[in-house]
Amino acid sequence: MAESEFHRQVTLPTVVGMESAAEQIPKQIGPYKIEALLEKGGMSHLYLATHPDTREPITIKALFPEFASNPEMVQRFLREAEIIGLADHPNIVKLYGQGQWEGGLYIAMEFIQGISLRQYLLRNLISLKYALEIVMEIAMALCHLHAHGVIHRDLKPENILITESGGVKVIDFGISQLLTEEIANNSIHKRRLIGTPIYMSPEQRENPESTSYPSDIYSLGIIAYELVLGKLSHGQIHLSIMPKGIQKILTKALQPKIEDRYQDIVDFMMDLSAYINSPALLKENKEVAPLSDLSESLRKAQHSLVPQEPPNWSETEIGFGSYRSLGISSLYYDFFDLAHGAYGIIIGDPSIKGSPGIVYTSVLRGMVRSLSQLTKKPEEMATVLNALLLDDPMKQKFAFSYLIIEPKSNLFRFISCGLGQLWHIPKMSHQIKQIQSNYPPLGSDSQVQFKEVTSAWHIGDTLLLEATISTNPEEVHSAEELFRTWLEESGQLSPQKQVDDILRKAKINLSRKAEDRSFFVLSCLRKQ
Repeated sequence: MAESEFHRQVTLPTVVGMESAAEQIPKQIGPYKIEALLEKGGMSHLYLATHPDTREPITIKALFPEFASNPEMVQRFLREAEIIGLADHPNIVKLYGQGQWEGGLYIAMEFIQGISLRQYLLRNLISLKYALEIVMEIAMALCHLHAHGVIHRDLKPENILITESGGVKVIDFGISQLLTEEIANNSIHKRRLIGTPIYMSPEQRENPESTSYPSDIYSLGIIAYELVLGKLSHGQIHLSIMPKGIQKILTKALQPKIEDRYQDIVDFMMDLSAYINSPALLKENKEVAPLSDLSESLRKAQHSLVPQEPPNWSETEIGFGSYRSLGISSLYYDFFDLAHGAYGIIIGDPSIKGSPGIVYTSVLRGMVRSLSQLTKKPEEMATVLNALLLDDPMKQKFAFSYLIIEPKSNLFRFISCGLGQLWHIPKMSHQIKQIQSNYPPLGSDSQVQFKEVTSAWHIGDTLLLEATISTNPEEVHSAEELFRTWLEESGQLSPQKQVDDILRKAKINLSRKAEDRSFFVLSCLRKQ
């Protein structure tokens, strides 16, 4: 069979000629409320759901109803739940439960906010050091699986998630196998490919059911090659272009004969660890990936520009969170202790995005931190900042919003200049009020006269500040309508849980092209 024909073959769990179930999203599966469709697979749907008691997000994998009478598909689905249940490791998706519902079988799993390694490779520059750290985390997951007698059999970038914090989660055990499991010799599917051709070991291609631990190691070798290369290989492997320190490891991992390959993932990990901690890595990292090193430095700078924990302010309870686009985001926010028991919250975003935006954000941060102590009202801050930006040679515009809360005076002050919406939720009323303030971005108009909004803020009242930073104005408008709905649904939650709930829904509903936008949400409850 020609190589091109081989890579076009249908692989399990896809079933030839079968159409999926109707696209109507169920309201509930088992005890779990369904929020959205995450993904449509070859034999199942993935849904975002919430637990009825904890309101925590989970992922529901529901087998297509037409497969309920297919013994092989049911067996594979139940085996996946069994295998995930065996695993208890930070780099492996967790099982929360399984069962039957009116549509068939389902598995309830951990919800992981992140993107596939395939997407990550396509959109990011990765340094050699970080690439090897990812490989090591995947290897640790494999080590745990192998220790429990599990062979993954379909390890590929699509089945590895990179979380928002940069961690690794191995998912999709639909065709995994327990080493002690016997495969029926008379299975009509015995010769059908099980796995993904590009990442298959030679023995898995030859006999799909005859896999072993070294088969997974071969797949990991291909993934490691792609991570170090910085892009997908599409089946073209040239080890001679790899850094010398990793060449020897990959050569052994990718040996065609199973007996010449690493037999135990622990041996692979020991060799990889020795290279990661060697002086050779630092030298080769600079030689191979100078641009990726710069990209990593910019991301670290971006991380250091904003606070990571909510402030501990008297008479208030704060919850906040943000989602940053897959590229380098210039989203800026900060918290200030002001005079007379007042507190300030600011959001900013420069008109220039990407790497230059980090520089402009740093300049804005310096200006804002100085002016926060010299001005008393949001309108004063906006006026002075606007004048400074108009005179600055950078000629940059900044979208900006500034909220000052004064618990002792029972009021808040707010101004928005092209960024951010403020919502006021009074304790004694179910009516959610949107605070209207909409001025042009700072640095764009020398004639504008800024006027802040001042309103009462009583014990039990909640303020929610949100910003959707997008390249598509229509999405910003649609986000406002969605936020009102989400606020109504999360109104009884604590500030941090409310933020988490809203952000989760925003990521699902507004981030189909995640590289184009970022979100910021803050909830502030007035306490006694």
